[in-house]
Amino acid sequence: MSRRIINFIRERSLRGFGLTFMFTFIVLFILLISIFLSLVIVVFFVYIGLYSSPPAEDPNSGGGLVLVTYFGTVSILVSILASLIFSRIPLSPIRKVIHASEELAKGNFSVRIHLKGPKELRKLNRSFNHMAEELGSLEMLRSDFINNFSHEFKTPIVSLRGYAKVLKRKNLSDEERNEYLDIIINESERLAELSTNVLQLSKIESQAIITEKTTFNLTEHIRTVIVLLEPKWSAKNISFQFDSSELMVTANEDMLSQVWINLLDNAIKYSTSNSEITIDMNSKIQHVSISIHNNGPEIDAYQQKHIFDKFYQGDPSHASPGNGLGLSIAQKIVILHGGTIRVASSDDTGTTFEVILPSP
Repeated sequence: MSRRIINFIRERSLRGFGLTFMFTFIVLFILLISIFLSLVIVVFFVYIGLYSSPPAEDPNSGGGLVLVTYFGTVSILVSILASLIFSRIPLSPIRKVIHASEELAKGNFSVRIHLKGPKELRKLNRSFNHMAEELGSLEMLRSDFINNFSHEFKTPIVSLRGYAKVLKRKNLSDEERNEYLDIIINESERLAELSTNVLQLSKIESQAIITEKTTFNLTEHIRTVIVLLEPKWSAKNISFQFDSSELMVTANEDMLSQVWINLLDNAIKYSTSNSEITIDMNSKIQHVSISIHNNGPEIDAYQQKHIFDKFYQGDPSHASPGNGLGLSIAQKIVILHGGTIRVASSDDTGTTFEVILPSP
C-alpha cells in the first residue's frame, strides 16, 4: 500500500512540475545532505570537546552551538540559491532542442542547433541536425513527388479530353479521325502504365521480405526479356553483345523480370540507332553482377544522385517518354533481394547500370 502511495506521488510530481523544479530539487537535496553531514560532524566535535566554546568572559557569546546554528542557516540559504542557479545550466541545451523541435513541427526544416559541452551533447547536436537535414530532403522529395505525379497524370488526361472533343466534329476525314484515335489509345496506354507502375511501387515499398523464391538460370531469364523488347530495339536496329555463359541465381523470377525490363528499356530508349548494348555477367563466391552498357548521353553527377528517386526525370521538360518510376521500382526490387544497383556514366564511354545480387 505504501509503495502504491509513493508511486502515485512520484507520478503526480513528474506530471505537475517541469524539469527546472526537478533539477533544483535534486541539487538542493544533495546540498542539504552535505550540510546535514557537516553539521553532524561539527556537533560531534563540540560534544567531545575538540571544538571549544568562546571564552566565558564574553557575555554575548552563545557558545559553539550558536555558531553551528548560524552556519547551518547560512548554508541552507546558500544551498537554495545555488540550486536555483546551477539547475538551469543543464536545462539550457534541452530548451534549445525543444525550441528547434517546435520549429521542425511547424515545417521549418532549415533550423539547426549548436550545442557545446560534453560528448553526449555534441552527439545530440549532430543527430538533431542530421535529422533536420533528412526531414528537409524528404519534404523536398514529397513535394517533387506530388508535382511530378500530378503532371504525369494530368498530361494524358488533358490529351484524352482534348482529342475526344475534336472527334465530335462532323467534318473530320477518316484519316484525321484514325490519327486522333491512335493518340487517344496511346495516351490511354500511357495512363494505364503509369497507374500500374504506381500500384507496383506501392506494393514493393510495403513489402519487407521476398516470397516465392526459386533458383533459375539468369542468362536465359534475361534473354527472354530481350526477346520481349524486340519491337523496340529492332526499330532502332540495335544489336546486343550478350555473355551466354550459364549463371544461376535465387530470386523471385517475376519481380526480377521488372528490373531487366526497366533497365533494358532505358538502354534501348537512350541508345542511338545502329548501336550496340553490352550485357556482362560475372559470378563471384558471394555475389553475381550484371552490367548493362549503352552508348547513350552522359548522366551527370546530380542526375546520378537522384536517378532512382520516384518520378525523377533527367529531362525537366518531360520530352522523353516515361514516367520516372522504372528505375525506382528496379532499385527497390534489387534491395529487397539483398543486392545493390548503381550507375556510372561519362560522355566518352556511355552509361552502365550494374546490378549485384547474392549468390544462390
